[in-house]
Amino acid sequence: MKPARSRAVNTSSVNISTINMGTVNIGDAAKASGVSAKMIRHYESIGLIPSAGRTESGYRTYAESDLHRLRFVKRARTLGFSIKEIEALLALWGDRRRSSAKVKALTQKHIDELEGKIAEMQAMKQALQQLAHQCHGDDRPDCPILDDLAAEPNRAPRCH
Repeated sequence: MKPARSRAVNTSSVNISTINMGTVNIGDAAKASGVSAKMIRHYESIGLIPSAGRTESGYRTYAESDLHRLRFVKRARTLGFSIKEIEALLALWGDRRRSSAKVKALTQKHIDELEGKIAEMQAMKQALQQLAHQCHGDDRPDCPILDDLAAEPNRAPRCH
């Protein structure tokens, strides 16, 4: 059994009564980091965060450094980074000899992927707007939207 870690904990967003030798339980870690308890357990299971300390009764405990790492992961997920990319970013964050060029390259690759997805979504939006414009939206059964969806690939639907 792992001994409980003893590091300072930021108590501004956790219940003081839950602090146990400088650690917080999973519920308070979730509140403090903005990451659900379920996701904390998942991140631990895939190695994104280190295994939690445990109390004698087996409850997970988290130190301030764990909360900091969870907030890092949360922010990276909010920015759309994949788990694999976050693993790389965490490794770079922990490497004091890192080159910021590596961080920038990883970030630029993510930006490029986002731009591609944005372009795809804009094309979808334009296609849907065109279809919606062609649709009368009345009591008639004819529907250019359904015709388009049912059309054979590379074959234009008939116009109404």
